[in-house]
Amino acid sequence: MFVMHKDNTIIRMFRVSKRYGKMEALSDLTLEIRNNEFVFITGPSGAGKSTMIKLLYMGEIASEGAIIIDGVYMERITRKQIPHLRRKFGVIFQDFKLIPTKTVFQNVALVLEVLGVKPKEIQPRVMEALERVGIDDRAGELPPVLSGGEKQRVAVARAIVGEPKIILADEPTGSLDPDSASHIFQLLQEAHATGTTVVVATHDQHMINTGHGRVIRLVKGHLNPDDEARRIERGMDP
Repeated sequence: MFVMHKDNTIIRMFRVSKRYGKMEALSDLTLEIRNNEFVFITGPSGAGKSTMIKLLYMGEIASEGAIIIDGVYMERITRKQIPHLRRKFGVIFQDFKLIPTKTVFQNVALVLEVLGVKPKEIQPRVMEALERVGIDDRAGELPPVLSGGEKQRVAVARAIVGEPKIILADEPTGSLDPDSASHIFQLLQEAHATGTTVVVATHDQHMINTGHGRVIRLVKGHLNPDDEARRIERGMDP
């Protein structure tokens, strides 16, 4: 029997549901993600992928169930503690969410400022992150002059600069051309290779097919029944 090692589980969702009025975006969702896993969350539009990502970084609060992140019970933390919890995450959004009036450098540096990093350490760390994603030559530019692919590289740099335990990416290649999408996926793989847990919500079947991550399929807010049946057959704990 395959038994999940509890001490190696960094994300646990137990019977999680999320409702918006009468609409149920997620229903009775139970799963575990282990430390340093690379996980794809996939499924048709409206399946609940983005909702799941939001619940993990507390962009939304679950209607029912328990979410445990790195040993922390999400429902037990106060609103004031949410920013501290979010330090565990680097989040990449499909629409980038860069501050248009701040330079590329400033957008990435903001993460370290929030973390309380000493000012003298911020400049080299930001430039290292920008160099890793191949956008260091645009450090002084404002986001509106960048291409979509360049903006997403900045978003990746912002996600990795704080050396988070977990990277959450919501459709990170959804609006990109194939070359840019391939580069973003490579950057996520490189982050994973350093020990980071990576969770990607995506429609990108090419990324899923060429990656080596576990695939979790959602159907109308539920785990795909076929995946759930395989989980039970293998004796995996919820």
